[in-house]
Amino acid sequence: MELTYFGHSCVLLKGKKTVLIDPFAPDAEFPQNPDIVAVTHGHADHMGAAVELNRPTVAINEVAKYLKSKGVPAEGMNLGGTIILEGVTFRMVQAVHSSWIEEAGIGCNGGGAAGFVIGMDGKQIYHAGDTALFSDMNLIGELCHPDIALLPIGGRFTMGPDEAMIAARYIGAPLVIPIHYNTWPVIRQDPEKFRTALERTTDIRVKILAPGETATI
Repeated sequence: MELTYFGHSCVLLKGKKTVLIDPFAPDAEFPQNPDIVAVTHGHADHMGAAVELNRPTVAINEVAKYLKSKGVPAEGMNLGGTIILEGVTFRMVQAVHSSWIEEAGIGCNGGGAAGFVIGMDGKQIYHAGDTALFSDMNLIGELCHPDIALLPIGGRFTMGPDEAMIAARYIGAPLVIPIHYNTWPVIRQDPEKFRTALERTTDIRVKILAPGETATI
């Protein structure tokens, strides 16, 4: 499987299917014809181009209903649920964050924020979405045994590097890829400091990807 990071929280998983997560990337061009799109929550910097892509899309129920109203073939689900779409498994897990669909006129409630554990080609990829640190990340590690954890480190709107270090230990994935940082000055972080601190204190490895860069899993 290949994992390509397009910046912010936008990631493409390429295996037996292509899965594009949170299609918003101001600094890189992402594919316009993924097999499946996954949206973690309703904020514009995560739902992004989901309507324009018009691909089968997995999202929490309220976001899925909004996307369906725009003609998108969306599959709604909720926290704790699992669906299999085109042979790819999507487990929706908790995220501690807000969700508001700005595009819907003055806006409407997006139902809640989520993360995904996506199973494909024998790998389990945890995309945390936007979230604060929460202790039940231990359960995500215990239940799902992720191979890779994609964790926000930007601060202000999500957990920062210190909290992400604790999250990484809770989850227990052997590889962490930082996301949701340096898109704007208010979430400016140095991912090298995060990598150095986590690798010095744990056996977890950190891979930093530039927008558009691909890693083989």
